[in-house]
Amino acid sequence: MVKITFMGAGSTIFARNVLGDCMCTPILQDAVIALYDIDQVRLSDSELILSAINKNVNEGRADIKTYLGVENRKEALSGATFVVNAIQVGGYDPCTITDFEIPKKYGLKQTIADTLGIGGIMRGLRTIPVMEDFARDMEEVCPDAYFLNYTNPMAILTGYMQRYTSIKTIGLCHSVQVCSETLLKGLDMEDKLEGRTELIAGINHMAWLLKLHDREGNDLYPIIRQKAFEKNQSTKHKDMVRFEYINHLGYYCTESSEHNAEYNPLFIKSKYPEMIDEFQIPLDEYPRRCIKQINEWEEEKNSIHNNGQITHARSHEYASYIMEAILTNKPYKIGASVLNRGLIDNLPVDACVEVPCLVDGSGITPCHVGPLPTQLAAMNMTNINPQLLTIEAARNRDRKTIYQAAMLDPHTAAELNIKDICSMVDELIAAHGDYMNMYQ
Repeated sequence: MVKITFMGAGSTIFARNVLGDCMCTPILQDAVIALYDIDQVRLSDSELILSAINKNVNEGRADIKTYLGVENRKEALSGATFVVNAIQVGGYDPCTITDFEIPKKYGLKQTIADTLGIGGIMRGLRTIPVMEDFARDMEEVCPDAYFLNYTNPMAILTGYMQRYTSIKTIGLCHSVQVCSETLLKGLDMEDKLEGRTELIAGINHMAWLLKLHDREGNDLYPIIRQKAFEKNQSTKHKDMVRFEYINHLGYYCTESSEHNAEYNPLFIKSKYPEMIDEFQIPLDEYPRRCIKQINEWEEEKNSIHNNGQITHARSHEYASYIMEAILTNKPYKIGASVLNRGLIDNLPVDACVEVPCLVDGSGITPCHVGPLPTQLAAMNMTNINPQLLTIEAARNRDRKTIYQAAMLDPHTAAELNIKDICSMVDELIAAHGDYMNMYQ
């Protein structure tokens, strides 16, 4: 019997997508689904929506169970075949708010703050101790389970699990699947979508669309580079940062422009405030999204209570396809985050890289990519450096290494001096209280 344990099941919308996909997948339809969270209200909300999907889409075949609190965590994990991780330690309120408001006092502006930047560093540091506890439990009660991590900061958390635990961990994102489609639609090249082939590799949220060919094998990059330059010169649009990447680095990047605006020192600059409008950079974007999602879920929950007529169609999320490929030995290709063990030649071996992987009955096998173009590897390294230092800080519980991670973060270092960086880190750690009191 297949058992799927969902850690952070209170992430209701995401749990609906991933587990709804499983209920639409024949090999998974009669699985035991264990929902785990530490928030009773959010856990009950997820049980409500998933029970409705199970009834309406899956003829009630899945066996859905809930587990509340740390004291029930080991039971939730016991015997799991797959564990999906979507936790948010500290939640939107207070921790996400803190990660935005304190840096703002120091003049440091952010857009998403969940992958890199000072916000991403803090999120990683307060999440790793919780995931260490997950790993210890899994090593005891489900040592052969696959751990599918969706929680950000992806490279920091996945890299930690892969280096310091025995759990079979893979990092999964949403952006690889839609990267070339988003680019071609943004350039009015929808006629090139069908039959296209592509190669994507780099690091999570900064993986590069290295190759893109149409169905006849023609290289699409020459026309892409021309059209992207012309669009940025003539039109305001939401993907201007990534199009500027194409202009100056030669290649398109997987994750959105609002994310990438804060992964480098080039766009959010106090000396050049006009660039925020010039490149359509949505400052404080993640808090707005959190509020919007909370409101939307309340509306959806009320609708379920009123008529219960919720349905689901299988999405492009990788999780159910990975489970299906492993259980049926039917090969499936994904883009995923793994340790760089002979995969990208000009990035460090301890880096957590995002590369094509083959999934089948033997598990998940990453593919060798070779060297990235020098400028792309260099751009990745500016993010890998603080990622590796954050992992080291979490491993050793060392505040000095946290300072170093923040000092090497591209955006933070471009805006603040060392004294203010250290003061900001101290203030953030103090504000996060019990979530980060292990860092001395």
